[in-house]
Amino acid sequence: MMKDFDKILKGIEIIKIIGNINIQINEIHFDSRKVKNCDVFVAVKGTQSDGHDYIAAAIEKGAKIIVCEHLPENRPEGVAWVVVKDSAAALGILISKYFDNPSEKLSLVGVTGTNGKTTTATFLYRLFKLFGHKVGLISTVVYKVDEKEYESTHTTPDALTLNNLLYEMVNEGCKYCFMEVSSHSLAQNRTAGLKFAGAIFTNITHDHLDYHLTFDNYLKSKKLLFDNLDKNSFALINIDDRNGRIMVQNTKAKVKTYALHTLADFKAKIIESHFGGMQLQINGTDFLTPLVGEFNAYNILAVYGAAILLGADKIETLKLLSTFKEVSGRFETLRSKNGIIAIVDYAHTPDALVNVLKTIHQIKNSSQKIITVVGAGGNRDKTKRPIMAKVCSEMSDKVILTSDNPRFEEPEDIINDMLAGVEESKRNNVVTIVNRHEAIKTSVMLAQSNDIILLAGKGHETYQDIKGVKHHFDDKEEIIKIFNTL
Repeated sequence: MMKDFDKILKGIEIIKIIGNINIQINEIHFDSRKVKNCDVFVAVKGTQSDGHDYIAAAIEKGAKIIVCEHLPENRPEGVAWVVVKDSAAALGILISKYFDNPSEKLSLVGVTGTNGKTTTATFLYRLFKLFGHKVGLISTVVYKVDEKEYESTHTTPDALTLNNLLYEMVNEGCKYCFMEVSSHSLAQNRTAGLKFAGAIFTNITHDHLDYHLTFDNYLKSKKLLFDNLDKNSFALINIDDRNGRIMVQNTKAKVKTYALHTLADFKAKIIESHFGGMQLQINGTDFLTPLVGEFNAYNILAVYGAAILLGADKIETLKLLSTFKEVSGRFETLRSKNGIIAIVDYAHTPDALVNVLKTIHQIKNSSQKIITVVGAGGNRDKTKRPIMAKVCSEMSDKVILTSDNPRFEEPEDIINDMLAGVEESKRNNVVTIVNRHEAIKTSVMLAQSNDIILLAGKGHETYQDIKGVKHHFDDKEEIIKIFNTL
């Protein structure tokens, strides 16, 4: 679709314009390889490469307008230049306006935090579908335009993909979209130009320091989502997390809270918990769920609170939520014929592992042993590796350290980084098996009837990323195969 470029420039911090921008443009791209005649090329500085290095290639492909942060020395005739303060932010705003601001035409709710984003966003999608609405979902697991599914490439996709999805949702008649918002996407301005009806903060713990470098930077990135909300939006925060209040220090939105242990607008209490589910009390109403664990109580509460803030009926919301089962790879429980329990969970941070193992301890009996199979991702935050192994060794009867997604690192090196966190007194209970299939097989061999195997770290993932190649591997599939041989 052709657009008048000068009409979509509003809201961008422009430093200088050179040439004629009063023209109709075809598309907007930040990848020079996709540029065609009469397109706009936005030169964005990425983590791996700088779009400014590809300006000449974009012009050669037919770009008529270049949006950039600094001008190149050689500037061909017939090309207009827009110099901006922040290319990434400009890209988000331009793309949003190019697609006629789709986020303003539906209720877009962002979910951010270290843990619980996927479950919260997915449950909200399921809930509002059951209310009878057409709904969109943007998550780590999948992108959905109502019933239509697309493969998820990032927790939060790039601005072009994001607005394209939102535009499709509007055209399909979606009224709501629930979206995971990662710290990376906020730091990189991928959500610039979007209007959020509300935002949810789940929690924040040690993660992604390979990218953000400091916890303070990580915190500030998450906070950007709330800083940019307007007065008509809501900000729903987990007040049990001490950083919850920090998230909303500068927000214009209406702040609402949820908690298990503190006074809050939406308050829950766990009455009873076992492997078959939980009994909760939510704002004074009894509630039964097949879901397990304190972390799921928080997820349910976040979903309940957001639904009410979006105008849903309280009783109907609780009634539907009581039927929800776990999201794929989130405390997914399987049993063998001889009674061994396996739990497949995405926990890949120290805090997530503590939560999962604490939950298991709360509902198991004294005779049940816990065998944890865990690894850590390559080319990611190395500082969490020894802490993860320490947590598992202290909260499990047996630990098998194995490969996760080694990417371009050697699995043995990652395992050695993890081993460094295990105290000498716990070393006898820790074994290392690089091959993940063999590690899972060994865990079953070590387990007796009624023992619990925790397969941590990969959850819903169906691959192992090794040297840039994704090899098929699914923890759930593996454990089912092995269980079937017993």
